Amino acid sequence: MLLTVGELARRCGLTVRTLHHYDAIGLLQPASRSAAGYRLYARADIERLHRIQALRQLGLSLTDIGTALSGPQQPLADVVNRQIAQIDRELTEAKNLRERLVYLRAQLANGQSPDLADWLDTLELMTMYEKYFSPEELKDLPLHTDPDVLAEWSALVSAVQSAMDRGATPEDADAQILALSWMTMVGRGTGNNPAFLMRLHAMNESEPGLRERSGISRELEQFVEQAMVAGRLAIFERYLTPHDMQRMHSHYGRQMYAWPPLIAELRQAIAENLPSDDQHAQQLARRWMELFRAYAGDDPATHARIREAYAKEPELRSGSAVDDTLLDYVRQVLSGLANKSH
Repeated sequence: MLLTVGELARRCGLTVRTLHHYDAIGLLQPASRSAAGYRLYARADIERLHRIQALRQLGLSLTDIGTALSGPQQPLADVVNRQIAQIDRELTEAKNLRERLVYLRAQLANGQSPDLADWLDTLELMTMYEKYFSPEELKDLPLHTDPDVLAEWSALVSAVQSAMDRGATPEDADAQILALSWMTMVGRGTGNNPAFLMRLHAMNESEPGLRERSGISRELEQFVEQAMVAGRLAIFERYLTPHDMQRMHSHYGRQMYAWPPLIAELRQAIAENLPSDDQHAQQLARRWMELFRAYAGDDPATHARIREAYAKEPELRSGSAVDDTLLDYVRQVLSGLANKSH
């Protein structure tokens, strides 16, 4: 079957003028001509035209396309697969853009009127989030989806910075209150997901300019960490002996960044219904006790007092994603290990 230039143009959505141009530059020359001199295109010409259009959509110039097609040619199926992959990328970008616009619309609906710079910063920040989180995960990340959470974070960062500017120290009561509020916001902003917390921390460490934009400088972050430790030690002091507290002051908080990945793995083990005698679950429980003993020591009486404090003081667990279900699971695994050793 042969097609005239008009028929081919109509079927492929190009103009006759474009096909004439392709012929003139030697990019797509028809297989033959009719007795009257009209261009006639065969199946091989149509396949070549598909390659040309696919390469055009991938951003190549006509000159580069001519060079690419002059050498050994890829199977048409490979060209089609590349084109499908390109379309998939464009669909993903369009979906992400739509989500950003929906987010900005929500800001406006809540009475917020960001100026152009704020809009651009928001778009840049959301693009940054997409490097660390899948689209499905972003839907479950309140810090990304809930304008109220963002506003409260901003207010809290400003409050901490103001405390630092007026010379507050981590030992001051108002600084400790801010730090404990910070931990509550950590839980709220991450949806109590420690895996999200780790990625946000990595993003804050790796992305240039993010600290300046968020206001969370290294100095502010360290101030909050120190105030949080001081605030929680003040709570523990109600339950522990002076001897207990001496060790706690030396060791509590030193491995704070070792806990979130462990808690994330334990939550995953619970979600997968790993039994208490599962080898991986037992490894996690042993790691739990290593981290616990690093600040609590080995005295069972001290352990009991610390556990009492955790049970009665919610602020000791705020932002950690440690709930009763997780603690019960760890106890079951540890109990199984204890029975196994006897």
